[in-house]
Amino acid sequence: MNIQWYPGHMTRTRRQMEEDLKLVDLLAEVVDARIPASSRNPDIDSLAGNKPRLIIFNRADQADPAMTVKWISSYQKQGFDVLETDARQGRGVDRFPAAVRAVLREKIETWKAKGQVGRPIRAMVAGIPNVGKSTFINKVARRKSAKAGDRPGVTRGKQWVTVDSGLELLDTPGILWPKFEDETTGLHLAFTGAVKDEIMDTETLGCHLMVLLGERYPDALLAGYKLKELPAREDGENDVTWGCRLLGAAAVRRGMKISGGEADTERMARVLLDEFRSGKLGRFTLEAPEG
Repeated sequence: MNIQWYPGHMTRTRRQMEEDLKLVDLLAEVVDARIPASSRNPDIDSLAGNKPRLIIFNRADQADPAMTVKWISSYQKQGFDVLETDARQGRGVDRFPAAVRAVLREKIETWKAKGQVGRPIRAMVAGIPNVGKSTFINKVARRKSAKAGDRPGVTRGKQWVTVDSGLELLDTPGILWPKFEDETTGLHLAFTGAVKDEIMDTETLGCHLMVLLGERYPDALLAGYKLKELPAREDGENDVTWGCRLLGAAAVRRGMKISGGEADTERMARVLLDEFRSGKLGRFTLEAPEG
C-alpha cells in the first residue's frame, strides 16, 4: 500500500510554525508511544534548529511497557529529554511544567540574572495528527481549551493556552510531511489513525496489521479473538496473504460472515482497527529502536 496524505493546510501550517517558533522558548513534540519513530515528523527537526526540545511519549498506556523503556532510553542517548504520559487519564501530565523548566534550567537562570524574574515560559506543542496533542494540552491546563478529537485534522489555527502564571503553551495543528520515506512508515501512521481512513482500503490495511500482530504479539490475537492457534504460513505465501487469512479466522470466530458463509473480512478489518486504536486488544509497540 502506497499511503500518502498531505492536505494543503499542512503546507500553510508548516510555514506558520516556522514563524511561531521565534516566539517560543521550547518545542514540545508529542509522539505516539506505539510508533515512536514513525510518529515523529522529520521536518520538525529542521524547523526547530537549536531550539530546546522535549519529547512527550503519549498513549504510553496503549504501548508495550518494555518497549517504551527501550525507546525512551534510545531518545535520551540521542540527547532528548523525554516525558511519558497517558493524556486520556492524565497520567504523567502533571510532570510537564517541571519537565519544561528542567530543560530550560540554564535559560531561566540567565533570565533571573538579567532581572527578568516574571517572564513566562512559552512552549510550542507540536506533533503529527491524532497523537493526542490537544487532549494532552487540555489535561495540562485542566480545562477544555484546545479542540480534541479522535480523527486527524481537528485542530486548526493558532491557540495560546495559559497553564499557570509562568507557563504558556502554543497549540498547533497536526502536520505530516509531503512524502513518507517507506511503506512501513505510512502503514504505521494508518494503523494508529494519523492518516484519514477514507484514503485507504480498510480490508488491505487490516491484513497488514494482522501480519505485524501475528508476528510480534500472537498471544494477544489468540486471546482477543479466541483462536486455538494462528493459521500456519503456507509454502511461498507472502505476508499480506497470510495476514488476510488471519483476518478471516478472526472474522469467523466473531461470527462475521457474508452470504454464502464466507468470512466478512472487510467488517472484521474495521473492528480490528477500532480495537487496536482503542487499546481494547492489548498494548502494542509496532517498531523497535535500532541497536
